[in-house]
Amino acid sequence: MEKDTINYMQYKMGFSKKILLTEDAVPTKFHCQEDRKRPLSDAGLSRGAYVKRKRMDLVNTCLQSQNATEAQAESLQKDESLIQDIIEPQGLSRTQDRETITNSIITAEKSVQVTIKENVHHRSKSVQTRCQTISISTSPMKVSTSRSTSPFKIKPCSLRPSQSEIVKAVKRNVFLEDEKSDSDISCIESGRHLSPFVTKSASSSSGLTDSDSNVTDANENIEKLECLKITMRSISKKPMMYVGIPKECYFLIKLLHKHTSIKVEHILLCLKKIRMNSTFSELDDNFGISLSYASKLFLQNIPIIASVLRPFIVKIDKKLVKKNLPISFRHNYHNVSCIIDCLEINIQKPSKALHQSLTWSEYKKGNTVKYLVSCTPNGLVNYVSHGFGGRTSDATIVENCNFLDGLPQGSCCLADRGFKHLEQILLEKGLKLLRPPSVNAGAKLSKTEVRQTKIIASLRIHIERVIRRLREFHILKQHSVINTNIRRILDHVIIIACALINLQDSLIK
Repeated sequence: MEKDTINYMQYKMGFSKKILLTEDAVPTKFHCQEDRKRPLSDAGLSRGAYVKRKRMDLVNTCLQSQNATEAQAESLQKDESLIQDIIEPQGLSRTQDRETITNSIITAEKSVQVTIKENVHHRSKSVQTRCQTISISTSPMKVSTSRSTSPFKIKPCSLRPSQSEIVKAVKRNVFLEDEKSDSDISCIESGRHLSPFVTKSASSSSGLTDSDSNVTDANENIEKLECLKITMRSISKKPMMYVGIPKECYFLIKLLHKHTSIKVEHILLCLKKIRMNSTFSELDDNFGISLSYASKLFLQNIPIIASVLRPFIVKIDKKLVKKNLPISFRHNYHNVSCIIDCLEINIQKPSKALHQSLTWSEYKKGNTVKYLVSCTPNGLVNYVSHGFGGRTSDATIVENCNFLDGLPQGSCCLADRGFKHLEQILLEKGLKLLRPPSVNAGAKLSKTEVRQTKIIASLRIHIERVIRRLREFHILKQHSVINTNIRRILDHVIIIACALINLQDSLIK
């Protein structure tokens, strides 16, 4: 280390930060590098750059010679075209045959570097032959015949359901030889000569495709009929669950068919939609009809069915009401002839802002349609109004509908606290309103008022049970939203539901 460095002692003592090496410390030439120095003699190895430069010079010389041969060939072609232009005006007439002038063109191929002779034939414009042309309209041969203009008239066979697995042969009407024209005969003979099985295969394939489509249509119809039979059988077994009619009153379906001339399956479709609120795609599968047709049937037939079932909503007869009055009413409330309450049904949000405002209900916190429902003390529905907006108050609905006109004089109407402002109107028409006592802010009810409130609430429970039965029809459920298209027939749906619950068992047993 001391021999290879200059300032070893200074570096070791700390006087210098860097150590300096001597010139002979790191060798610059090694004995193993024998060929490191370029040999001066020709026998030694030559550098690669010289070999590469020499190779490039050879390639350039080859390319230059090739370009020269191509230029020579182009000049020969130009000379030949000049000779033809000079000879043609002085040549023979067009009717005489001339021999073609052949010249050998010397070409060079880059990859092989071998000259190739190509014989190029030229002919003068004067010896061009004139081709005889015939138009399609005057030709005795028809180029192509379509199915509509073909002499073979193909009639696809129609399959019967009993013969669905057997494919009949395709029938053809072939003209007689006396009736056929020359063009038709020539076309038939040429077609036979070219391919005798072309028309037969085409007709057989078209016949097979038609037969396959007919078979699939027949199978689909059979499946739809089976689905309809299964649906009808299940409804007839459990009519209360599917359409809301008791099994003892199932004959009503035939009466509806008799009076409305609507098919039985269509009546059941409408009633099942009201009862189960099934989607039209589900009804499509159950009754074997399309989705759009099911919707059309529902919208068309509901008003007709409602007009026939409306008489099932009975009118109030004071004598019959007292005759069938429940025991709980007979002591202190024997004058009660009806119990009223309002029913709200959620609907889809209207598009117009005015309609949104009129149908908004603060009680339901949504857009609703409100109906006034009245029942007798024994639980029969005797009145249902047309629809009002959810914003309308209960008292306003009673004033604007014709409910009060149907009540006999001196009858008593049992209602909730919401009909507070209705008492004066009923007194003007000779009627009496019975409702729970009002509660003022900061005031307590007396013992008699509390007892009266409990008694009236226990009697009013019958209208709540009627509304609960109406809610069993899923289209009128509390959280079901009525579609905009069905909203216009919602009044008829309510009438049908009220008529059907009057056919069910009595609320009070």
